[in-house]
Amino acid sequence: MEILLTLIYVALCYATFKLFRIPVNQWTLATAALGGIFGLSLLFITMAYNHPFSTNARIYFAVTPILPSVRGRVIEVPVEDRANRHLEAGEVLFKIDPKPYEYIVEEKRAGLADAESSVAQLKASVDQASATVEKAKAQLQLAQENYDRQATLFQKNVVAQATLDTATRNLDASKQTVAEAIAAEDRARQAYGATVDGEHAAIVRLRNELADAQYDLEQTVVRAPTGGFVTQVALRPGVYVVPAPFRPAMTFVNDSQRDRVLVAAFQQNGLQRVRAGDEAEVLFKGIPGRVFKARVRLVIDAIAAGQLQATGTLQDVGLAVFGDRALAELDILEDMSAYQVPLGSAGEAAIYSEHFHELSLLRKILLRMRSWQNYVFLEGI
Repeated sequence: MEILLTLIYVALCYATFKLFRIPVNQWTLATAALGGIFGLSLLFITMAYNHPFSTNARIYFAVTPILPSVRGRVIEVPVEDRANRHLEAGEVLFKIDPKPYEYIVEEKRAGLADAESSVAQLKASVDQASATVEKAKAQLQLAQENYDRQATLFQKNVVAQATLDTATRNLDASKQTVAEAIAAEDRARQAYGATVDGEHAAIVRLRNELADAQYDLEQTVVRAPTGGFVTQVALRPGVYVVPAPFRPAMTFVNDSQRDRVLVAAFQQNGLQRVRAGDEAEVLFKGIPGRVFKARVRLVIDAIAAGQLQATGTLQDVGLAVFGDRALAELDILEDMSAYQVPLGSAGEAAIYSEHFHELSLLRKILLRMRSWQNYVFLEGI
């Protein structure tokens, strides 16, 4: 852009010298050169500070790495012929051989059924032991009442000592029976085992294991997480996939507009007067001769060069740090559906603040001149 303004100034000086027949000597050339240096420098500084320009603008978009939750061999890839076509959330991306997981599910079901049967038998034993205890306690109560009655009659000399002794032996036998019944009930309850919220712990554990196996079986069918599309699909039946975080099976591009943003990187001092809502314009290298109106959504309050992460080493501030540009998010206000603008397309952007607004016209002219330059490019580079 500076080169364009310099060339325009040189052309104006040349035309002025020719039209007005100004003699060319060291004084006139020095005056034109110094005037150009001071004038253009002041113009560049004022325009750069109030209407910043960036050659580094790009459409960024969020992608979802598709990682299988289970390992196995791929048996079907329905999207193999539908790459770059829209998919709804829940549509099948690929399928993993489900047989190993079906076997595990059947094994867990059998184990759960066997455990339920065994627990039912143990529960019946507990119930029977509890009933025996209640019966023994009832008999103990009858023996106690009989003993009390015989003791009263003995004191009144109505019954003999032998009758009281028989009642005493019956009472002791009932007490022994109750103690044995309670011990048997304790053994039955110990054999029955622990419970969780009133349900046997073994049943809870096996039911959870079955649910986990069924979940793994469901994960053999990998589906689209949201609306979007897959691109550059290289996955084919027969490939063995694993849930490794660094080896996604495919990449899913989300359709949500929140996951797509136009970001332009500016010099830090060029954003001092930029505010959210300021007018902006953007051009794309793939659309020569066209400039689109935009608006500043926000200026991101963080710069990559200053980030710190826990690494166990100290940050050496004396080293050269990359990523020192400030970022501004822009919203394109015009309809771009008629143009082929792939996600990730590069462009250039200019922001027009409210200060020295008259200079924005010059910035707009220069931006359009740069857009026209995009008509010329070298094929294959």
